[in-house]
Amino acid sequence: MTETARRRFIAVAVGLIAVAGGCAGARTGPAAPFPSGSGGPLIEAARAAVGSTGVERAAWSVAVRSLERGDTLLEWNADVLMVPASALKLVTVAAAAEAVGWDHAFDTTLTSRGVVVDGVLDGDLVVHGTGDPTIEGRGGGDFAGWIESVRERGIARVSGRIVGNDDGAEEPRPRFAWAWDDLGYAYGALPGALNVGENRARVTVAPGPLPGTPAVLSPAEGLDAVTVANEVDTAGPGSTPELRPMLEPAGHGLRIVGAVPAGGSPLTFPVSAGNPTLAFASVFRRRLVEAGVAVDGPPVDIDDAGPARATGPTAVLHRHRSPPLSAIAAPMLKESLNLYAETVLWLATGADGPRASDPALDAVRDRLAAWGIPGGHHQIVDGSGLSRRNTITAHALVAVLERFYDPAWTSPWMRALPVAGRDGTLRSRLQGTPADDNLTAKTGSMSNIRSLAGYVRTRDGEALAFAVIVNNFEGSGADAEAAIDRIASALAGFSRGRP
Repeated sequence: MTETARRRFIAVAVGLIAVAGGCAGARTGPAAPFPSGSGGPLIEAARAAVGSTGVERAAWSVAVRSLERGDTLLEWNADVLMVPASALKLVTVAAAAEAVGWDHAFDTTLTSRGVVVDGVLDGDLVVHGTGDPTIEGRGGGDFAGWIESVRERGIARVSGRIVGNDDGAEEPRPRFAWAWDDLGYAYGALPGALNVGENRARVTVAPGPLPGTPAVLSPAEGLDAVTVANEVDTAGPGSTPELRPMLEPAGHGLRIVGAVPAGGSPLTFPVSAGNPTLAFASVFRRRLVEAGVAVDGPPVDIDDAGPARATGPTAVLHRHRSPPLSAIAAPMLKESLNLYAETVLWLATGADGPRASDPALDAVRDRLAAWGIPGGHHQIVDGSGLSRRNTITAHALVAVLERFYDPAWTSPWMRALPVAGRDGTLRSRLQGTPADDNLTAKTGSMSNIRSLAGYVRTRDGEALAFAVIVNNFEGSGADAEAAIDRIASALAGFSRGRP
């Protein structure tokens, strides 16, 4: 078999022959069985990368375009639908930014029901949310201003409850085809109209006195909203700890299962806080009490609140505005925060649109079509990329990158992306390579899935937009990232031979 025939056979065998597409930058004509394009040395670098240990049997999709000349330097299966993982967050932010603008903020309102007599509110405090993901989270503020507003109204005690009103957005629920075993982890936290501390909490597990005895579980602040069941045993000394949080789909029960070694140190790890509305009301109640404002009643979700405790007037005590979308996008993309992405997705419906996933996903599809990206180039079912039912082509990602590119590299979009070797999910990657402190891109990572999509300057200073997605690799995640980084480093070191 000739080398050309061998390459064609391998490409057909893994189902990766590219097809012509109408997406921006899509090629026409026969599909290339192996990487093609005008960047000769890049083709050889890509061939070496995709044939490296741990990724030889993987499915690859690659697209690289010059943002100055408009030519395609490298592509391989660039029109094939692939699971992008968190690289999908690029589409979410782009659609939201065009729908509402970078200055848009989420509003959260605190009201009282009842009258205040001698420092006592005879009724409930009610918090009304619209999806702000930042309160007590990365990029957000705390409750100091809220508590000051309560005090300014002369309230030293609340005789009623702290009610979380989440009617400003759809009910908290897992997104389409999220894996049930992701829901207990912090990255699988449910989004809602009210969110606090990124809807995560921490649990500490210490071994029991002897092997075979139950471990000691110490839930941390933020887990008031769920019932925590301890199903962790104490294993033999020196054994490998295995801990797994399992959240019921309704978000009301969290089981911590597994084993920890006898004589070992306590282990602390983040978990989902469960029902975000109840978690918010619980944390806000605690903050009030810590500040000296007594609260007689419990925290409640409005869906379980029943009739109001008082029939007096309703007053607005505090209006909280989140940081603008430009500031929310930075932690969302740099740290790949799924919760932020799911609530930012709702903004795709516009400033006054419904805060719900289905209309938001429709708006994203309409937006992509308006940008010239055909529907056949994507199947998007959430905002974060956590669902494995999301698929998109490398060409579609590059088209979005081309649309939002800022030659000055100073726009909110450009500043929000992780920088290789410096911050975010790229802080420890590509250090000491030509891409270090040069490449800026969104990563994607799930089991047997890795992706990288963004921008890089070549050795000549030419700006490129690129997307690399690899699915179903047989090796480790580190193997896949190393292969992607070889391609990224080659892009940064590429030269057209300018003098």
